[in-house]
Amino acid sequence: MACRGGCCCSAVRLNADNARFLLLAVLIVLYMLCGAAVFSAIELPTEREAKERWEERLENFTRRHNLSRAELRHFLREYEEASVAGIRVDDIRPRWDFTGAFYFVGTVVSTIGFGMTTPATVGGKIFLIFYGLIGCAGTILFFNLFLERLITVIAYIMKSCHERQLRRKGVLPHNGRWGSGTSEVDSLAGWKPSVYYVMLILCVASLIISCCASAMYTPIEGWSYFDSLYFCFVAFSTIGFGDLVSSQNIKYESQGLYRFGNFVFILMGVCCIYSLFNVISIVIKQSINWILKKLDCRCCHKCQRKLFRSRRNVVMPGNVRSRRNISIETDAVNESDTDGRRLSGEMISMKDFLASNKVSLAIMQKQLSETANGYQRQMSSNSKQNGFSGGVGALAIMNNRLAETSMDR
Repeated sequence: MACRGGCCCSAVRLNADNARFLLLAVLIVLYMLCGAAVFSAIELPTEREAKERWEERLENFTRRHNLSRAELRHFLREYEEASVAGIRVDDIRPRWDFTGAFYFVGTVVSTIGFGMTTPATVGGKIFLIFYGLIGCAGTILFFNLFLERLITVIAYIMKSCHERQLRRKGVLPHNGRWGSGTSEVDSLAGWKPSVYYVMLILCVASLIISCCASAMYTPIEGWSYFDSLYFCFVAFSTIGFGDLVSSQNIKYESQGLYRFGNFVFILMGVCCIYSLFNVISIVIKQSINWILKKLDCRCCHKCQRKLFRSRRNVVMPGNVRSRRNISIETDAVNESDTDGRRLSGEMISMKDFLASNKVSLAIMQKQLSETANGYQRQMSSNSKQNGFSGGVGALAIMNNRLAETSMDR
């Protein structure tokens, strides 16, 4: 009977996964179609005008120098091949000296990939495959650990500000501390920073870094301030088009200081934007859950309740969580499929209840909140067994699946 109940619960979880996955896929496709329509309407006329101007210049050049179109096009193709190897009309720094190679591997492990420098030899391409495999994985892990510590600092600062406001209102004594045992403090011990406040803080931090970096790029690289902001977003978000690339001229004033500042700004920007993307993904997940909840038929709820009503060893968490304000923890809790069912009032097995709470982003956020409260972090036996229990983003999803697998065994 226990096995049959577990299979039923796994089937319901699989259906929820599939519904969420399909809805997200549809929304992404619609988002891409809208983006393609907008960019096509904006950029296509400019592309056509540029092509007409180029054809006119090509025709005038061949007529003036008495060259055939075929010969000129052959010469231009050879130049395109040379540009792939790093040859440009203007003087630029060597692409594959040590500093240039270091800049290249930085774009590889950070997944930016500007494309202005690429390996041309077979050996370099083979080495890049293995080098990028390990480097990208390590850098993604670094970004996840950075996000944990960043949210720790944000939660601590917001906790201190919230505590100061409560002291001004007289809710807390001026010499009171969180966790001192009073009823007021105990009732506020579960306070968590709102995910929207965290997202706002990360947006402001990313904007400040981008503006400061743009102020550096504009006079040194000769770009406009808007182009500098555009480069910052493309680089910090690891999109890396390669149309604008910093630190490529052969000589700069205060070259060493500029390259160091360029490295620091890119590192800080990538970390902040990556953290912002993870927090935004939580909001998107909440929106998808809300849409699914609205689309879910009541008869399906009745059928599921009838199915679970005959099972033993079940837990009815209740609807208290749904009445709370959305916070970092409640948003992160919804990363778990079982917790998504908790919001809808469905019954879940103790097995799934433990599995969903073993490894997830919610555990990390709870630990961060305890750190902000001044509590000593207490790790459960399950979380001690997994050194990456505080994963974020894709790492959290992977750990959640591994936790469910281990619990099934």
